Amino acid sequence: MTKTTILFSLLAASAYAVETVKVGIDNDQVKVVQVVVQPQEKTKLHQHKVNRVMIYLNSGRQDFDYQPGGESVLNVKAGEVKWSPAGGMHIAEVTSAHPIGIVEIELKNPGSGKSASTALDPLKVDPKQYKLEFENDQVRVFRVKIGPHESTPVHEHVLNRVLTYITDQQFRVTSTDGKVDMPVHKAGDVSWGVPAKHKEENLSDKPFEAVVTEFK
Repeated sequence: MTKTTILFSLLAASAYAVETVKVGIDNDQVKVVQVVVQPQEKTKLHQHKVNRVMIYLNSGRQDFDYQPGGESVLNVKAGEVKWSPAGGMHIAEVTSAHPIGIVEIELKNPGSGKSASTALDPLKVDPKQYKLEFENDQVRVFRVKIGPHESTPVHEHVLNRVLTYITDQQFRVTSTDGKVDMPVHKAGDVSWGVPAKHKEENLSDKPFEAVVTEFK
């Protein structure tokens, strides 16, 4: 099943709604909202009171009308990640031809600025497959791409994190104590991760891609 098929299957039950909303994760650090926004339909006037990480599952354009005044246009590509600071009241509209799927990661805490880096930091031990998107005092966000049947070296995550799956996942994950996990996810899924030290193998015949958001 393609990403496009998955996206439009989410719309089947409410084809005329402005957006469909699903809360994927909600804990003391974050609220993760999976949204599909319909084209040519304006949202209600609203505001976002906390900073967010936005992951766009497909390409498109959104127009924003800010109150009491001001306009902006956002053009995004499939898989693109953006930092969205808390802002004022506004109305948003998808003006491209197709719906846009978005994973919105709302940050509940101000952030400690804690370092995510260790000797086994994946960005250090495997810079070919792990690439930094951006980092600030609340989050570190990076992208991982693993080819068909390729593996990562042993690496360590020292912070809690949300994984947003850009493609399907079929993995073997082996921790340093020998425990084996076999996670399977679909494109558009999200999952919660805790500190861990492990290596990973892509069991699929297709490339794997995900966006990892770590919380300081």
